[in-house]
Parts: sequence; structure tokens; C-alpha cells
Amino acid sequence: MKSPLLTLPGAVPAEGVDEGVAAHYGDLFREQRALADGTGFVDLSHRGVVTVSGPERLGWLHLLLTQHVQELPPHQATEALILSANGHIEHALYLVDDGETTWAHVEPGTQEALVAYLESMKFFYRVEVADRTEDIAVVHLPAGSITEVPEGVAVRETPYGRDLFLPRGDLEEFATEAGPAAGLLAYEALRVEQHRPRLGFETDHRTIPHELGWIGSAVHLQKGCYRGQETVARVQNLGKPPRRLVFLHLDGSEVHLPVPGTELRLADDGPDGRKIGFITTSVRHHELGPVALALVKRNVPVDARLLAGDTAAAQETVVEP
Repeated sequence: MKSPLLTLPGAVPAEGVDEGVAAHYGDLFREQRALADGTGFVDLSHRGVVTVSGPERLGWLHLLLTQHVQELPPHQATEALILSANGHIEHALYLVDDGETTWAHVEPGTQEALVAYLESMKFFYRVEVADRTEDIAVVHLPAGSITEVPEGVAVRETPYGRDLFLPRGDLEEFATEAGPAAGLLAYEALRVEQHRPRLGFETDHRTIPHELGWIGSAVHLQKGCYRGQETVARVQNLGKPPRRLVFLHLDGSEVHLPVPGTELRLADDGPDGRKIGFITTSVRHHELGPVALALVKRNVPVDARLLAGDTAAAQETVVEP
């Protein structure tokens, strides 16, 4: 779904899964600094929006999600996962309940599969599931923003900012009042700095929550059963995940960033050494320079120097080995 804000001056369209919104508006670092200072907004209107209404919505969602939401207070933001039977991550939901409806935004293109799964699990519960992507747009206001939120709009308030569920028809008018616009590349650079994983970027078909540090923020360890819980409990109580998320400082003398999927090796082993991980997201940060998130094997020493392709990389621990 193409955003009308792509007509703003300087807008350069994003590609791939983020197609439909602006990657940037002509000045990546200025846009990053604006967000870091609490000004401007980010158009996330390409993301899927799903709602669940009905008197039994929270109790029903509690049975399906990794998060404890049965008594979720109105207007309190949370996030949750849906796992496969083997504990692998299938969906990531960013949630808030307004007292009558639970709102969630999800990765672009995943909302149809999510709605289909939720519909298949309704049984006799008094709930209604709806795909609201066509009429609701997600907009992000950074932490510290003083932009006024339109009345009646559902809002997720987090330490990183506010996510607004805005009527899609109001998007252009909101942009004139909330500017300056910052593109998705600026938003992604701050996400990487904050070590926040993203479904489809930091995950693959076998990712489990422990590998990405999603225990606690998206997975509640003391709630009741849900699909995939056995794997979560087994890893938590008896073992360690096979991989762990790391933050990388990349060699700033390189012109090109290593692309997602670039293989990681120990620097001491050279470029022909054994693969020990791969880049998941790489960005240019306005203060830190080129940085990345990556998945490495759990037993990689935390102080080991790495090579991302031919690019030297120093790691910071995100998930403890």
C-alpha cells in the first residue's frame, strides 16, 4: 500500500518488505538527529494493523500469545509473539488495548496469515478479529515528542516513543502538523542502536525467543500454556539457545555496508575461516558510524574480533552466551 507521504519533498521510496513508505527524505543523518532529539515523525503506514474486539478478547489472546495479557490495563503497551509448535517465532505483535479493542501492528505483509491463524482459534469465544490495514496507518513519534495526538486515536506509549493508529485518511493532514518527516532508514538506525530485534530481519525459520533477548519484553515466563511453550521452558530451565544476538561496530573505512546475510568469521581465522554467524541488519548511525545487528553461535567468545565478509567488526553483547 503506497503512502501518500511519498509525495513529500525529497522522498525516496524504501524497497523490499518496507516498500510503500519513504526510506529517507534527502538527509539521512539530519533525520536521525531529529528523531534522537524528539522531533518529527516516521511514516510506518506500510505495517499491518489487526484488531481484536469483544468481551473475551484479552483472555482469549492470553491463551495464544507468549505475553501475559489477560489483565492488560487499558493504554499500556506491550509486545508478544506467536510461536510454532516447536517454539520458533512466527509472528511479532506490538499491542495496546484501549478498554474496548486490542490494537496490534505487525510486519508488512504478515497480517493476512496472522488473521487467518487467529480466526482458526476462535472456537466459541466472543471475539472479533479484523484486518484494519486498509483504513488505519501506523505513525511513530519519537521519545520526547510534544506533537499532539489526535483525539480518539489508539496510542502505544513505549520508552522509544509513541506508535499511533491513525485513520489512513488523516495521514497527510497529520504530517503537516507533526513534521519534519524522517524516513525508515533513520528509524532503523535507532532501532539497531537500541538492540531491538525485528521479525524477518533478526529472525529466520528456526529462531527462538531466547536468541534475540525477547524473554521478558515479549515472552512471559510465568504465564499459562501456549503453543511452543515447551521449547521456551526447556531452554530457560535446562540449556542455552544455540545462537545469540550481538551488536557490531563495523570498520568505518569501508565504503559499503555488509548486507544482511553476510557471513561472519573469527578475524584470527581470516576470510576463509569457519562461519560463526551472519549480519541481520546493517545501518549507518549519525554518531556511531556503521553498525549492525548479527546472530552468532552461542560459544563465540564475547571479546572475539570478527570479520563480516572483508569488513572488520567489534562486538558488544546483547544476549549473554
